[in-house]
Amino acid sequence: MTRTTARLAMCVLLAVSTRAQAQTQQPAPPAAAAPQGAAPQQQPPRIIVRTPVVIVPVTVKDGRGQLVAGLQKDDFRVFSDEVEQQIATFSSEAYPLSAVVLIDNDLAERAAAQVQKSLTAISAGFGSADEVAVVTYDQYPNTVTDFSFNNDLLFTQLKRLELGSHSSTVAADPTTAGPIGSGTSLPRGAQGPGQPFPGSGPQVHGTQRYKKTTALHDAIYAAGDMLKARGRDRRKIIFLISDGTNTDHNTHTFDETLHALLSADVSVYSISVTRPLPVGKSLVQRGASDLEKYAAKSGGDTYYASKQPDLERLYSNVTEQARNQYTLTFSPQSANKTVDYHSIEIRVKRPDLSVNARDGYYQSAISVGR
Repeated sequence: MTRTTARLAMCVLLAVSTRAQAQTQQPAPPAAAAPQGAAPQQQPPRIIVRTPVVIVPVTVKDGRGQLVAGLQKDDFRVFSDEVEQQIATFSSEAYPLSAVVLIDNDLAERAAAQVQKSLTAISAGFGSADEVAVVTYDQYPNTVTDFSFNNDLLFTQLKRLELGSHSSTVAADPTTAGPIGSGTSLPRGAQGPGQPFPGSGPQVHGTQRYKKTTALHDAIYAAGDMLKARGRDRRKIIFLISDGTNTDHNTHTFDETLHALLSADVSVYSISVTRPLPVGKSLVQRGASDLEKYAAKSGGDTYYASKQPDLERLYSNVTEQARNQYTLTFSPQSANKTVDYHSIEIRVKRPDLSVNARDGYYQSAISVGR
């Protein structure tokens, strides 16, 4: 009897186990189909917050005018309209350059000769990741070559470029002079009709300085317009070689040109070929010449040199400085929305260091990030 009961129990267990296994192997019933005409389930909308971002390239130098590396985010303070701002991002990485080499094509003969001999050295300051255009200007800007990453092409174009020049003095007014005979001025009417003296000609009544017609504002405006469409992931600069002379007959004013530069994040690096100051000394002086004002207000720099070897050294200094700036960004807080222009001041907490950065930004032109 006991054996019979045990066998019956084992049979029951086997049957239950087999039934359970069969149930687990059966496919799951298909999901119920959505009724025809029912709208698919909508995902909740993404909330995207866009905030204006001001990009500020910053150059820091020590008392000897050398670039200072190794600074960190906490070494800087940013003020806009005298209100301290929170630094959103910070970078000390080198940037590739987008540059317009802008050359005064109406220099005095001596300065033009020195610049002419130094031109090919400009290409040495640029690398394979940099794009460069060359423009000359006098009354109007003239594009010699458009943007290119080809450094060999840049070298060739600069080597072939022939700069114009002028004498530093000209005759004052030859129409009021009498005839000249043997180097002596004769009174009018001293010679008979149709009998001019040998070597006669208009007398030069003194000399005056050559009056240039170079339109500096228009040239910088045109160069800035070329750079406007270049990417914000590049450092955009105007590499200006000039004596700083400017005519009164510009289409654009200084303020209009500066507005265009700041709106496009373009900095001007000026090399003046006339001012006799220590080689390579940076004197970004607000309120001085137009060269210095453009550089100071756009966050660039100004240098002075007049001889070929000094010019060649400065060319590499300019590109090195532009490439190795610190980059700070901030989202303006407490900005007065009724005005478009806002000031910027960058301070460094370490002592005895100087800072070059743009003077301000335009609310209508700043980039927008997420």
